[in-house]
Amino acid sequence: MVRAQSPVLHAWRKADASEPAIHRLAERVALKLAAGDVVALHGDLGAGKTTFARALIRAVLADADAEIPSPTFSLVQTYTSPRLDLMHLDLYRIGHEDELDELGLDDHLATGAALIEWPERAPGLRASNRLDIHLSQGAAQDERTVRFEAHGTWAPRLARLSAMSDFLDTYPPWDAARALHLQGDASTRTYARLSNGDDIAILMDQPRQPDGPPIRDGKPYSRIAQLAEDVRPFVAVASALRAAGLSPPEIYAADLEHGFLVLEDFGDRVFGREMVSGTSQAELWRAGVETLLAMSTSVVPDVIALPDGSVHRVPEQDRDVFAIEVDLLPQWYWPAVHGAPIPQDAHDDFTRLWDNVFRRLASEPKGWVLRDYHSPNLVWLPDRDGPRRAGLLDFQDALAGSLAYDLVSLLEDARVDVPAPLEDALLAHYLDVRRTTQAGFDADAFRFAYAALGVQRNTKILGIFARLAMRDGKPSYLRHIPRLWGYLARGLAHPDLAPIRGWFDRHFPEEARHAVPDIPHSKSPSA
Repeated sequence: MVRAQSPVLHAWRKADASEPAIHRLAERVALKLAAGDVVALHGDLGAGKTTFARALIRAVLADADAEIPSPTFSLVQTYTSPRLDLMHLDLYRIGHEDELDELGLDDHLATGAALIEWPERAPGLRASNRLDIHLSQGAAQDERTVRFEAHGTWAPRLARLSAMSDFLDTYPPWDAARALHLQGDASTRTYARLSNGDDIAILMDQPRQPDGPPIRDGKPYSRIAQLAEDVRPFVAVASALRAAGLSPPEIYAADLEHGFLVLEDFGDRVFGREMVSGTSQAELWRAGVETLLAMSTSVVPDVIALPDGSVHRVPEQDRDVFAIEVDLLPQWYWPAVHGAPIPQDAHDDFTRLWDNVFRRLASEPKGWVLRDYHSPNLVWLPDRDGPRRAGLLDFQDALAGSLAYDLVSLLEDARVDVPAPLEDALLAHYLDVRRTTQAGFDADAFRFAYAALGVQRNTKILGIFARLAMRDGKPSYLRHIPRLWGYLARGLAHPDLAPIRGWFDRHFPEEARHAVPDIPHSKSPSA
């Protein structure tokens, strides 16, 4: 039986909550639920424990009409969802707490979460990551006061949940909106879909990120790579892109200090999913190219004003950014594949060869680089016109840099196969439009930048996917690695990249590039 228990590290209280407010609190708790959690519901008979439990379970299942039977007689009900498995226990009729061993609670918590009513019946039951929820009578007969007490990792989550609730409660109609978890990306951001009648929006939750350990010149990775540390860059870049006639989401409400945004909901028609449902990849990807062509005529401002009076300075995609990104391959992919750190001479050779490329790229004209311009971050909006048909997501890390970067991000999508003939046709279209509409456009220089940045980006992503598997325990990204090697071969075919092609040929034989590597979960490298 789970017995470890940490002290209460954070507490929060909501007084005189109506039944709909209880439902909303349960849904918001569900947003933060994770494997290994115990949520313990305390209160007298009729206090509302079952009401809270059913609302939380329906939120986890993303099914507002799900039948949730009481486990009073069976003691336990188990629910499976794509996001999380949940065990619902009612201990009111338990004879002795040793009976919990027969229910398999310990085994379940290894991969799922538990919601427990009447936890007082098993005083020996403890959990290191536990949220105690106490429900008691409120001022009115149909109101309840809810007190939350967090243990272990629930402390920062409860603090975040209370700040999120304070934010939402300030902005009708989102104060009374349902909140359901949305699958996010590989970042620290989380998302929920808010709905209140016809009003629908996306809640983005991005707490400010502390600097990591210094890894080069006394700076952490995020600072060198110019990654956004809070929501301010997102808000700033969204305003600039909207002014340029493009389709970033409208921002309905913002708390820049605490990192919460309520955003326009573009729906679920992201490019990758839309392909699966039958929309032509050529049509989708051409729409993405048209957006980039429109963006190529937009001047990147040095500074963008924000609503709170602060400003965002758009960083530059410089040599340090390029170098720290490609270095993810020696730091993570090399040891994952070879089983040992990269030898110093191989690393030095890698750095020298790339420096030659970066010096040449430095002369490229600067424009918007949204940085993650690919299928998971583009939403099909066919009812809009021209370049506005591609809804833009995930651009908070935007830079001023080479316009070739986003084009190759789209046409060599890490998560979706882009056939070489389609890539060639859309690249040729892009070049033709810029050559005929923009005086002084150097197509040959752009083709080099396109090939070089394709290799740079795919090299970086090999390192990122290895890091996600080794450090973060997310091996699902490894299935994309053969595709990345295919794209690398396309870019490395450029004659001016022959030295880098030689480095890859020496250290990563051709036969090793087409298999999904077996990378174990380990936290040994640091980056």
